[in-house]
Amino acid sequence: NGDGIQAIHQPAAHSDADSIVFFRRADVISAGDIFDMNRFPVIDVENGGSIQGELDALNRMLELAIPPVPLVWVDARTLIVPGHGRVADHADLTEYRDMVTIVRDRVQDMLKRVFTRAQIQAARPTFDWDARYGAETGEWTTAMFVDAVITSLQGDAR
Repeated sequence: NGDGIQAIHQPAAHSDADSIVFFRRADVISAGDIFDMNRFPVIDVENGGSIQGELDALNRMLELAIPPVPLVWVDARTLIVPGHGRVADHADLTEYRDMVTIVRDRVQDMLKRVFTRAQIQAARPTFDWDARYGAETGEWTTAMFVDAVITSLQGDAR
C-alpha cells in the first residue's frame, strides 16, 4: 500500500539468515522465527544461530517497539507478529527476552563451574518456563534448546 517498511538483517539469531521486518506506518514488527510465543527459541547452531545472536535480535526488536506507556490498557502500541503463536506486544517480548537471558546466564554459570552437558540438562535451567514454553517431544524440545545454548556458549560446532 505504499507504506514504508524496514527489513533488518539479524545475523546469528535463529540462524544466519534472520530478518526483522518493521512496517513503520502500521507500527507492526514481523519477528519470524526469532520470537516464538509457543516454545523456547529455536537456535540452529549448525546454520549460524547462537544464543547471543538471539538475544541481540530480541533486544533490537525491543528498541523498535513502542510500549503503551503510561496507559498500558490503550491499544496504541507496537504489535509484534511472532513466527508462531498469538500477536504480542512490548511486554510479551520483554518477558521472552528476559527468560532467554536468564537461561543463558544459568547455563553460562554452570559451564564456568565445569558442569558436563548431562549435569546441565539434569539441573533444568529452564524449569521456571517449562510449563509455558517447554516440550518433551516434537521437533524442538526443551533438551534441544538447552543443548543449543550449551553448544553456542562453548563455540562448539559439533
